[in-house]
Amino acid sequence: MSASVFTGHLPGDRAYRRLIAGLFFAGVATFAQLYSPQAVLPLIAAEFAVPPATAALTVSVTTLALAVTVIPWSAVADRVGRIPAMTVGIIAATVFGLLAPFSPDFGTLLALRLLEGVGLGAVPAIALAYLSEEVDAAHTAAAAGSYIAGTTIGGLAGRIVAGPVGDFAGWEIGVLVVAVVCAVSAVAFLMLVPKARGFIALRHRPHPGSSLLHRLTENLRSRRQLALYAQGFLLMGGFVALYNYLGFALAEPPYSMPHWAVSLLFLAYLAGTVASPVAGTLASRFGRLPVLLVSSTVMAAGAALTLVPAVHVVLAGLLVFTAGFFAAHAVASGWAPVASTPDARAQASSLYYLGYYGGSSLFGWALGLVFVAAGWDGVAVAVLALIATAVLLAVAWLRPTP
Repeated sequence: MSASVFTGHLPGDRAYRRLIAGLFFAGVATFAQLYSPQAVLPLIAAEFAVPPATAALTVSVTTLALAVTVIPWSAVADRVGRIPAMTVGIIAATVFGLLAPFSPDFGTLLALRLLEGVGLGAVPAIALAYLSEEVDAAHTAAAAGSYIAGTTIGGLAGRIVAGPVGDFAGWEIGVLVVAVVCAVSAVAFLMLVPKARGFIALRHRPHPGSSLLHRLTENLRSRRQLALYAQGFLLMGGFVALYNYLGFALAEPPYSMPHWAVSLLFLAYLAGTVASPVAGTLASRFGRLPVLLVSSTVMAAGAALTLVPAVHVVLAGLLVFTAGFFAAHAVASGWAPVASTPDARAQASSLYYLGYYGGSSLFGWALGLVFVAAGWDGVAVAVLALIATAVLLAVAWLRPTP
């Protein structure tokens, strides 16, 4: 069957199941190694005799490289194909990830983590564009939710594997074990993901002269796209900030939780693993905007619960907050490429993730100043303000056009 009459795989098809499983493993391979050093930052700081902020660069340089390279990767994918581009990126990232624990000095570690981020940029830049081309349009939201679930498992695994193993055997072994898990996941992705049938190479499209700048501008002129990018920017910014500083708050009076217990906060990611595919399914049934707004409201309710000075209420709020965030992210990230024109889908997805990681970098740092000045209450209120802004933009710019 030619690509011109291919309408997408349907749930129940063997190719659909392989696609979902393949992208799930791609999400694990990407996000486990992206965040694994976060769990062993004190050990890295002690090993190389650097302050905590400098040690944190092992995460920051990787996310920065990922954010900067998502757009170039989208251009590569338009020319060589979605799967070949993702394959090169995942393999390169895995190789650098396996080398990083053997770094003889801190500068080498940062350089390898930077290169790792360049490779990792291929997956978020391309995966959802590939999915939107290969899955029947009525089921893309549910399929995107399954992919986001894989990213939550990856983000969780990178932290809860590297941390305990690092405490026992050193940070190098902790990070290396995660890299090996990512290598196995990368192999699973390569074996499972089906050949693309909906992709049309740039040179074969009706308007092959469309430049990268034109495809980017086409998305940036759309209020709908800008509203979706704002969801990633604002919601991810609030999400990272809450996780960054809630641990500090719980380690201080009146909670005084031990550090090993604080590290278990990342288990709340499992709420996102469950919520992501559920949100995708509900979006397919009831529409993306209602599910996005409900998910954001749930996220806000969870953030508000962390203001209650009772540890069990705070932890319940963290679970609710995490579920709401990943549900909203699953809807918004899958919506961006679908709402774009076919020749600019990869750029739509890339711009979403540029905003997503931009929000992570900006608000993950800036709300630390709020924490110092106003304590946890100030951070929680700031996170609520970010969510409220995202909701207002969604209501204003994402409503169906009459």
